[in-house]
Amino acid sequence: MGRASVLIYITVALLVLLLVSWSPKKPANHRHRRLKLRSNFTFAPPLHHSHNPIPFDPLVADIERRREDRKWEKEHLDLDHDSAPAAESQPEWEDFMDAEDYLNDEDKFNVTNRLLLLFPKVDVDPVDGFITEHELTLWNLKQAQREVLHRTQRDMELHDKNRDGFVSFQEYQPPSWVQNADNNSFGYDMGWWKEEHFNASDADGDGLLNLTEFNDFLHPADSKNPKLLQWLCKEEVRERDTDKDGKINFKEFFHGLFDLVRNYDEEDHNSTHQSDDLMEAPAKTLFAQLDKDGDGYLSDVELLPIIGKIHPSEHYYAKQQADYIISQADTNKDGGLSLSEMIENPYVFYSAIFNDDDEEDYGFHDEFR
Repeated sequence: MGRASVLIYITVALLVLLLVSWSPKKPANHRHRRLKLRSNFTFAPPLHHSHNPIPFDPLVADIERRREDRKWEKEHLDLDHDSAPAAESQPEWEDFMDAEDYLNDEDKFNVTNRLLLLFPKVDVDPVDGFITEHELTLWNLKQAQREVLHRTQRDMELHDKNRDGFVSFQEYQPPSWVQNADNNSFGYDMGWWKEEHFNASDADGDGLLNLTEFNDFLHPADSKNPKLLQWLCKEEVRERDTDKDGKINFKEFFHGLFDLVRNYDEEDHNSTHQSDDLMEAPAKTLFAQLDKDGDGYLSDVELLPIIGKIHPSEHYYAKQQADYIISQADTNKDGGLSLSEMIENPYVFYSAIFNDDDEEDYGFHDEFR
């Protein structure tokens, strides 16, 4: 960012601060709400369209990662502090402050100041004092990718037994829910933790997964690896193929896959569910478009055009979160956000929820998650 842009931002920021400080208080919108961090971390198998919104503020994301890491370490690692005196010399975050108290102490964590700091980091394409949906989506995506990679590095540390920077299939151990499952357990016959999945993630075919490949292995929906995307399609056929003929007929497509595609395409995610009779015609149209060979069935290859809608990527969720934030904070309805709109609606950025069950004041929510 050039010197002129910096001066513009400083001037605008000072003007906004003056306006905020001199404007009358709005008790309905600006009453103090306690910011809540996520308290329960789960390391369960992923479900279709199951996703938690990412914190808008990287500082909050860092606090959450520290808290999650502590629980993860207790769950997976036998920590021996005596063997790491250097680590002991620096106190853990929660040893010297409670994270939620920190976030709710305005002298230490001032939401307005944080938004002033973050605004120019989001407003980059172009730098014009206005945050578009595209810019906010890219910001959310960047935060999400950082968190995903952090978790992948943490898991790689667990599975890379010989510490060579790679994970072999022999080194990889499935999660406990797979190890403890029987043949009748949900998801047991799916390939998420099997060698076929591992080999599809091995883009260079060397029998080992580097960090990028291991990240794809854990998060295949965000992969650009064609082998892995094809594997995802095969898994959908296995999961949806109730008559076990190796293909998807219209009934199998209609009762499951079509709903996922329709939900992805719909702009209004809170719309009421329409009857099967109304949905059957568009489902047949899409089925016919996908059925390239016209045999009345869908193969794994024919599912490839919609696999990104069946397994949405982080970009999908980043855009969904950006749309929600703009819908709540864009007071003049011009489709984007100014700095003053962000400062006037601070809790929208520190409470990224997608369903607003309360009335005009969405009240108390579990913050960030």
